[in-house]
This record gives sequence, structure tokens and C-alpha cells, in this order.
Amino acid sequence: MVIDIKDSDASEKKFSQSVLQITEMLNIYHAELARILGLQCSDIGDLANGRKVIPANSWAWEQGKLYIELYNELFKKLNGDEVAMYHWLRKKHSLMGDSPLMLMVDERKLPQVVECLKKNNEI
Repeated sequence: MVIDIKDSDASEKKFSQSVLQITEMLNIYHAELARILGLQCSDIGDLANGRKVIPANSWAWEQGKLYIELYNELFKKLNGDEVAMYHWLRKKHSLMGDSPLMLMVDERKLPQVVECLKKNNEI
């Protein structure tokens, strides 16, 4: 079940939990999240176990903000349809040349994916 994410940057702990919650809702692997945030897999494990948080004002924090923005845009445009959100991330899009997930993970193009999603009403 997907839910709307609000007030995610109230604290480092809440922010980190929101990022992990989105990852789980979209069925994204921890290794993929690590690459999106520019962290190590062990860092994601520590986040999931509550031993670490994403530090405010870090590069990972900025990527996390974009990640949450991506999720919220998808949620809004697809009316919270979990299956549609999952498939949108994984299917190849002609405007982007590949699947958004692969662009975010392999090419670090999260900002471009978010921008494309925001600009296009028809997804």
C-alpha cells in the first residue's frame, strides 16, 4: 500500500524514515537506493536498523529530497495507484530513453527524471 508522504524533512530521523518507506513502497532494492543517494549498501542497512540517519545538507540529503519529490509527483499523477507507480519507474520512456529507475541508479539522473515527470502531464 502506498501513502502520501508529508513533512518528511522535519528531522533527520523522519527524513531517513520517509526515504526508506518510499523505497519499500516502490519495491526498490537497498542497493539501488544506495546508488541513488550516493551511499554504500552498509549505510542503507544502518539506516534501516536505525543506527544512522541521512545527514542534513549532505549530497545524500539533497538526493533524498528529490527522491521524495519524485514519489510525491508519482503519487499525485497516478492517484496513488501502487501498480502504476511501480511500472512507471521500470518501463522505458521515449522522452527519457530508458526506464526512470535505471537512469536514477546507473546514470545518477534523478534530477532529470524528476524534471521530466513534473513537466509531462501524460505519464
